[in-house]
Amino acid sequence: MLNRHSTSTGDAADLPLAGITVLDFSQFLAGPSASLRLADLGADVIKVERPDGGDLSRRLYVSNLRIDGDSTLFHTINRNKRSLAADLKNPDDMARIRTLLKTADVMIQNFRPGVIERLGLGYEDVRRINPALVFASVSGYGEAGPWRGKPGQDLLVQAMSGLAWMSGDASEPPVATGVAVADMMTGTHLVQGILAALVRRGVSGRGGRIDVSLLESILDLQFEFFSTFLNDGEKAPVRGSVGSASAYLSAPYGIYPTRDGFLAIAMNPIDKLAGLIEAPELQPYHAPDTWFDGRDEIKAIISRHLATRSTAEWLAVLEPADIWCAPVMSWPELVSHEGFKSLDMVQQVSTNTGATLRTTRCPIRLDGRILTSGRGAPKVGEHNEEILDSMRMAEDCK
Repeated sequence: MLNRHSTSTGDAADLPLAGITVLDFSQFLAGPSASLRLADLGADVIKVERPDGGDLSRRLYVSNLRIDGDSTLFHTINRNKRSLAADLKNPDDMARIRTLLKTADVMIQNFRPGVIERLGLGYEDVRRINPALVFASVSGYGEAGPWRGKPGQDLLVQAMSGLAWMSGDASEPPVATGVAVADMMTGTHLVQGILAALVRRGVSGRGGRIDVSLLESILDLQFEFFSTFLNDGEKAPVRGSVGSASAYLSAPYGIYPTRDGFLAIAMNPIDKLAGLIEAPELQPYHAPDTWFDGRDEIKAIISRHLATRSTAEWLAVLEPADIWCAPVMSWPELVSHEGFKSLDMVQQVSTNTGATLRTTRCPIRLDGRILTSGRGAPKVGEHNEEILDSMRMAEDCK
């Protein structure tokens, strides 16, 4: 049995995935974000990396900040994992990998379609080694079709999926989201599939294959409005020209400038809002069926009125009246707020070299318990001896 250990707050044996071993061959964000969540929930994640440099995201810098020789991005998404350096073209290393697969529970990979099969670690290969294994794959655009070989990168998928056309005002060009939403959603879907397969295995003893793609995940993210498009004659969505926050929702849904900042307003009755912001010009839009057809005109009127007072002044008027609204906050404003502090969302992790990183914790609470882990991301091959010693001990016990 492989040596399993976790530094999660409380008793690690109580975590729901304690005793589950994950061999993670994936790089960058989607696959590693999935294995990160599995590690948060108690799994022993062994990150299999190339000896000469490891995961390419070690050098994927999102700022000039570097920690312990690697990017903050790598540290953030690979905390609480162990690293095994292995050359998948080396027969000795491959023999060790196959031995590890005999007792592993989950394997994750995100090579381009066809590569893992050429390496001899495709689904059919590993199923012969371990029929109970859950084999999980991430691709950019699926395993078939004309886009099969395209690079599966977050921005490219946002562009191709139509998502970039859903943000911004009508006069603006396509707008990408400010975070890697395709990668993160794909990782979330991968975790869902893996957990479902593990539950089935607990009933039947049978492993299985899970496949997700960035494109399918980002289409699913848009399912609500994409379904409207599919059932409305496939007419292209029309973004509003004023404070657009949704191409499909009527006024007042949007973001508006105030005297000193911005205010987001969600679904609210126009007649009620008109009285609160003292906008008699909105009287012709009393009926709900005018709120979409007159969307831009309504929002232009609201925008003019909201610009006359500060965000705090408007919140003092609108929130007591149960108008759904919120200030648009920067990160410095967010982290200084008591509402954020009460969530206790930030943890500090440390590497074996003493380097530290402040990052978010697992967002899931288990039986009311916050899940944290103080163990930082590993160096390339940091746990080789530890993992291989455990493997040899397991072999000797047979």
